[in-house]
Amino acid sequence: MFRILTLILVLSASAASAQDRAAVERQFRSWLQGEILPAAQTQGVSRATFDAAFRGVTLNWDLPDLAPPGAEVRTPKRQRQAEFGAPERYFNRGSVDGATRIGREMARRHAATLAAVERQTGVPGRIILGIWGRESGYGRVSIPHDAFEVLGTKGFMSTRAEYFTRELIAALKVAEAGHAPPGAMKSSWAGALGQPQFMPSSFLDYAADGDGDGRADIWRSEADTIASIGNYLARHGWVPGRDWGFEVRVPATVSCTLEGPDQARPIADWARMGIERVSGKPFPDSELRGMGSLLMPAGRHGPAFIVTPNFYVLKDYNMSDLYALFVGHVGDRIAYGMGDFSGEWGDVDGLYRSDVAAMQRALQEMGYDVGGADGLAGFKTRRSIGRWQEARGQAATCFPDASMESTLRP
Repeated sequence: MFRILTLILVLSASAASAQDRAAVERQFRSWLQGEILPAAQTQGVSRATFDAAFRGVTLNWDLPDLAPPGAEVRTPKRQRQAEFGAPERYFNRGSVDGATRIGREMARRHAATLAAVERQTGVPGRIILGIWGRESGYGRVSIPHDAFEVLGTKGFMSTRAEYFTRELIAALKVAEAGHAPPGAMKSSWAGALGQPQFMPSSFLDYAADGDGDGRADIWRSEADTIASIGNYLARHGWVPGRDWGFEVRVPATVSCTLEGPDQARPIADWARMGIERVSGKPFPDSELRGMGSLLMPAGRHGPAFIVTPNFYVLKDYNMSDLYALFVGHVGDRIAYGMGDFSGEWGDVDGLYRSDVAAMQRALQEMGYDVGGADGLAGFKTRRSIGRWQEARGQAATCFPDASMESTLRP
């Protein structure tokens, strides 16, 4: 009898859930017709384009960060963030070697296009290849989702609905312009399009025609992909003739709390402080006069770098320090045959983002600028930890670890 009752309850719950989803699906269709279509039409999107985009599209309930109407939004209390808890994982052997090996092949295959884009934009071909490899494996990684399904779902019921609604309208404008071949409007789970993984608004602003056919097809055209990445970086301020950065040795006399673009100084000044390139070569004369910043993505637990303003242009593509570092590193390996970083990533304790956020809140209450209590150990958090350590008479490591949890509590 108990089993029968349990089964009835389960079936009833499933039926109720199905009814709830069906109701939400109806709300979704009403939202598309009542809000998205009129908004898109005011920006030049035709009814035919709209109908084609949403033909057969339903809500994708498997996407992350959804907030269905009437549902309670729950945020996981403890969440691992490997990119910051253990930075070396970002540079795993397979990712680095694969991006380098295929990147060299692509450098040979597309030498003429890469050279032409570099002449037009000032962005080195190796940097374009580094981004292309990281974003889509040079077009070899499957991009499985229907862009309108993803953006429609997220625009209707995600925790960032307003942002994704804007991107949905932008995607409709892309379709209206006819850049994508039929059936090619594929995206990531977050709505990023094509081989360079542009959000639709970025496509409208930066996509470029690299093969001269009058379209910017970042799904199937490698030349358009190369041109689009170069145009994006150039428009975001890439400085021609400057490198992205150099791996260095930072003596103990130079505090890791000096990290960050807001503490930039001429590279000649860093050299006078005793910072040297790990290669043993001097900084190029052309770079000595330029501004450079200290970057220590794992604090004293990993490699260190002097980076130029071009490093922060790479961060405009993706706001992660490790992303920009990966792109520059792989580009150097492709073009110059460079090996691994000289500095070793230390054995950093894996932390949950909630743990790091708790430390950030504690530091904020003490007056430190950590850049927001988001659970991500960016440069402001790293150097604030170092300043807190120095204030306590400790050697600064400038990176969170589990031993700090008991003393760094809000």
